[in-house]
Amino acid sequence: MVYSYKKEIHTFISEKYRSMAQTKILIVEDEPAIAHDIAAILTGNGYNVCGIAHSSTKAMDYLVTKSPDIALLDISIKGDKDGIDIAHIIKKKHDIPFVFLTSFADKETIERVKETAPYGYIVKPFKESDLAPAIEVALLRKLSETKSFPTIQQINEVLLTSITSMEYEVAKLIWKGLKNQEIADELYLSINTIKTHISNLYTKTDTNNKGSIISFIRSVM
Repeated sequence: MVYSYKKEIHTFISEKYRSMAQTKILIVEDEPAIAHDIAAILTGNGYNVCGIAHSSTKAMDYLVTKSPDIALLDISIKGDKDGIDIAHIIKKKHDIPFVFLTSFADKETIERVKETAPYGYIVKPFKESDLAPAIEVALLRKLSETKSFPTIQQINEVLLTSITSMEYEVAKLIWKGLKNQEIADELYLSINTIKTHISNLYTKTDTNNKGSIISFIRSVM
């Protein structure tokens, strides 16, 4: 069973934004030359760059005054906050997706980044062709989060073999992006039991990885 994101991405763009030109992107980048290069790439792909912030103060200002639909965040920026701090503020106050676009890839930084559950992480130097797909996937993921998770009855209606109530709970946590150990901790079960539930989900939904389970769930919505 194979699912494609392409139709959903195009539907999202057309229904919520009508066109990419209406998708407002905030760029948070302290190097002016790099920021303007990013802006040129985005506008060349039909997006609307609503602001370029070189500091944390300006970023927080633009989040309020420009009302962006998505933010691209460098980590090392001017001001008393870095890009990860800004990501936490976005999650708490602004409810928009954000993608990190940074040269940092060390373990300590990644651990801090993981706490924000970003919608994407692009390491510099990057290819121009990396930007548009990352933005579209981030927007699609945000759309998916606004939809109600299907009931177990809705899921079982499209399956030949019904999932159990515990498999359903595991599926919900997979949807949230939790790892196996995190799912085990959340449900107070052993890691081996979780692996068994996931294996059963693969069989019953005709999938073979967590990404395809997420795609399956999205198709039921």
